[in-house]
Amino acid sequence: MVHFDLGNISTGPKDYYDILIVGGGPAGLTAAIYAGRAGLSAGVFEKSIEGGAVTQTHIVENWPGFMRIEGNELGEKFAEHAREFGAELITAEVVKITYDDDYKYIHLDNGKVVKGKVLIFATGAVPRELGVPGEKEFRGKGVTYCAACDGYLFSGKDVVVVGGGDSACDEAHFLAKMVKSITMVQNLPYLTAAKVLQDRLLSNNNVKVIYNSLVKEIRGNDKVEEVVVVDNETGKETVIKAEGVFIYIGLVPKSDLLKDIVKVDKFGYIITDENMETNIPGIYAVGDVRVKNLRQIVTAAADGAIAVEHAAKKYF
Repeated sequence: MVHFDLGNISTGPKDYYDILIVGGGPAGLTAAIYAGRAGLSAGVFEKSIEGGAVTQTHIVENWPGFMRIEGNELGEKFAEHAREFGAELITAEVVKITYDDDYKYIHLDNGKVVKGKVLIFATGAVPRELGVPGEKEFRGKGVTYCAACDGYLFSGKDVVVVGGGDSACDEAHFLAKMVKSITMVQNLPYLTAAKVLQDRLLSNNNVKVIYNSLVKEIRGNDKVEEVVVVDNETGKETVIKAEGVFIYIGLVPKSDLLKDIVKVDKFGYIITDENMETNIPGIYAVGDVRVKNLRQIVTAAADGAIAVEHAAKKYF
C-alpha cells in the first residue's frame, strides 16, 4: 500500500478538504468513496493501517460479494476504491479537534492544522484486553476477540470464552454450534447476560462455566495450547487445555478526541442521530465508535455512506 509521507510537502495533506475523515477503516473509507461520488474532496487521516481493524482479521466471510477474502486484502480494496474516487489517504495522527461556525479543524502530530467544512469521525473501538501474559503474544494465533470473524477456524476444537455478559454469552452460543467444547471463565459467581441469552447458551451440552475465576496466563508454543485459570476465593489454579481463547470483557471506543466536544454515553460511545450527525452540526460519527447495536464491517460501511449523503445535501 502507498502511504503519504508528511515529511514531503508535495505529498502531504492540503490545507483544506470539503470533508475531513478521521480513521481509515471501512466506515471512513466508505465515507470517502461517497464523498467522491458527490463531487466533494475528502482527506482520510489514519495513524496506522489503511483498512483499519479489518486488516487484523485472517479471513472475512460475511462481506457481501466475497465468500472468503483475507482481511488485509479487503482493507486494501477499500483504500484502492477510495483513491479511485479522488480521496487522499494521509498517514498521520490527529491529536486535537477544534471547530468554529464555519469550519472544523484537525491538528496533526507534526503541528499542521487542516480545515474542512464537515468532519466525519471514524476511529472505531478496540477490545478491552485481559492484560495477562500470553495475550499479546498469541493474538492471531489462538487469541481472538470476534467469534463471527474467526469462529470457523476453531471448528471441532476446544476453546475458552472469557466473560459472562451479553456479548460473551451470545458469541459463545454462536461458537457452540461449531467447536468441540467451550469452557467459559467468569470472574463473578453468576453470569450477567440477559436471562434469555444465558438460557440459550446453557442449553448447549458442550458448554460449561467456571465461576469466580480469572484467567491468569495463556500458554503455548507457536499457538495457544492451554489457559491457566485461578479461583478468586481459594487461589487454586486450574490448567485448561484449549486451542482458542475468545475474550469478551467489553470494548473501548476510541472517542477521546471528541468526548469533550460532543455528547457520549456512559461508556464513551458517541451519540448520533439516524443520519450519523452528533449534537454539533457538521460533526458526524460513524462505525464502531458510535452508539449502535451491531458492530460489523457492513454496518460500519453503511454508516459512512449515510453520513456523507446527509452532509452533502445539508452543507454543500
